Amino acid sequence: MKTTTQMRRQAKQLYRLCFVNGMLDEGRVRQVVQRVIQSKRRGYLTLLARFQRLVKLDFARHTANVESAMPLTADVRATVEAGLKNAYGPGVNAVFAHNPTLIGGIRIKLDSDVYDGSVRAGLASLERRF
Repeated sequence: MKTTTQMRRQAKQLYRLCFVNGMLDEGRVRQVVQRVIQSKRRGYLTLLARFQRLVKLDFARHTANVESAMPLTADVRATVEAGLKNAYGPGVNAVFAHNPTLIGGIRIKLDSDVYDGSVRAGLASLERRF
């Protein structure tokens, strides 16, 4: 049986093969998974689990979760997406959600960056000052 280090190294190699022009290609990811499943080589489930982890991390790194107190109009959504692409590059996808607990404003989370311009965050900040 292969060691954990070898599996991790092989998963990284497969992950790197899935990039086209600096971006992860969904078609290549599907091909890699299908070929590994078809091969049914020893430890293929562990290899796929490690590969899946790398793909999920890349997806999280390129997905912005945008929460707003009220549903956003199409032009506001387009403006937010354009701002995110300007700041983080063209590979960023925005996922919009309605969260009435924010009271007002907008909250954006992308990977480890959080931009909170909600009324709720402002009130919490004010409360900490007192």
